[in-house]
Amino acid sequence: MRQTINSATPAAPADTMEMRAVTMNAMAKRATIASTFGAALEWIDFAAYGAVAATIFPKIFFSAMDPKMGILAAFVTFGVGFFARPLGGLFFGMLGDRLGRKHVLLYTLVLMGVASFLIGCLPTYQSIGILAPLFLVVLRFLQGFALGGEATGAQLMTMEHAPPERRGLFGSFINLGSSFSAAVANGMLFVLTSLLGAQKFEEWGWRVPFLMSFLLVIVGLYIRMKVSETPAFEQAKAQQHEAKVPVIEAFRQYPGTILRLLVVWCAPTACFYVINIFSLTYITKTLELSSQTAFLCLMGANLVAVFTMILGGAVSDRLGRKPTMLMASVLTLVIALSYFSLLDTKNWYLIFFAMAAFVGALQIQSGVQPAFFAEPFPTRVRYSGSAAAYTGSNLVAGGPTPFIAAWLFQHSGGQTWSITVFCVAFIVCSMIAILASPETRHVDIKR
Repeated sequence: MRQTINSATPAAPADTMEMRAVTMNAMAKRATIASTFGAALEWIDFAAYGAVAATIFPKIFFSAMDPKMGILAAFVTFGVGFFARPLGGLFFGMLGDRLGRKHVLLYTLVLMGVASFLIGCLPTYQSIGILAPLFLVVLRFLQGFALGGEATGAQLMTMEHAPPERRGLFGSFINLGSSFSAAVANGMLFVLTSLLGAQKFEEWGWRVPFLMSFLLVIVGLYIRMKVSETPAFEQAKAQQHEAKVPVIEAFRQYPGTILRLLVVWCAPTACFYVINIFSLTYITKTLELSSQTAFLCLMGANLVAVFTMILGGAVSDRLGRKPTMLMASVLTLVIALSYFSLLDTKNWYLIFFAMAAFVGALQIQSGVQPAFFAEPFPTRVRYSGSAAAYTGSNLVAGGPTPFIAAWLFQHSGGQTWSITVFCVAFIVCSMIAILASPETRHVDIKR
């Protein structure tokens, strides 16, 4: 009797393990959908701000300035969001490593929604004077603070739920928010400018994407409430492996890793905002093409990038993170050298091709980035370390880029070669940092 019972007992653990695997896969998909949707909502607000900062804000918030100075001032407010991102990343990263990923992502989504909605309600400079740009700066800071915690948290929520052999693919969906939101934001602005005309769009139409964020946040909260905390964090909590002060521990134990990843991500960040922000000003102001043309080409290019991003994540699961990042970086370098020459043709087919090729190559790296940034750190400091590198690169190369590009263009007699050199310099530095990086595809993310 005893032997019969013993021989039958192994079946129960096998069934239990199979049920757990099914549950884990279902939760991994749910976590990916929730993280992708939430991140996309926040990126839509961020991308909409960049688009109107390049076209509308110089007129309505900085109308007292010379037009060229108004553009620079608008880009400075755009950069404020990137200054706030590392602060938000460190603050929410510390909370995320102590309290869990899920709760922090709920906080960041609400903060972004409130800040964006209030931007849509702001009076203009003609209504309240200098208070208008001051309020704009404060709300832009809150946008960046929220996104600093959101971007990394959404990546980790997916990474720590994903099957080990498909972390690259699952992670690639998170960064769809950057390109998909840019496409949605520019698509909304294209529709609004076409339906309302330039005058009504400038008067009130630009507010629509920001006011809509209130409804989108409600949907995002509902979806995220359905996702459980990640297994990696639960395991670390159960084993009492949480760091007391995660930010300090991350910088003390992994300073080289944080710096290397920061340099890796500077090139994709800088080039992305040259394409999505400065190019709008260049096409509409210098080439004197319509804003509808610029919005439409940029929308199409970012839709193409959605597919290259997924491709990057999937390829990295087979070839490794490092080879995929390096190949995409080389491709980006080649395209950067001819980007402005193609824009200067004023042929919208070639403009679309240039934007699609450039942002598409960049977003191959974005598909790899969540896994590339999550895998080098242990669970107890993963949120803090990854956020420090990711938001730090956006501070160094993201926020200043539209302003620097506009400044270089104005001080080089309207020549774009200086901006090309700017992009190439970042790409070369990024390639060196990639070459110095270890391969992390097979690491245990629950460590």
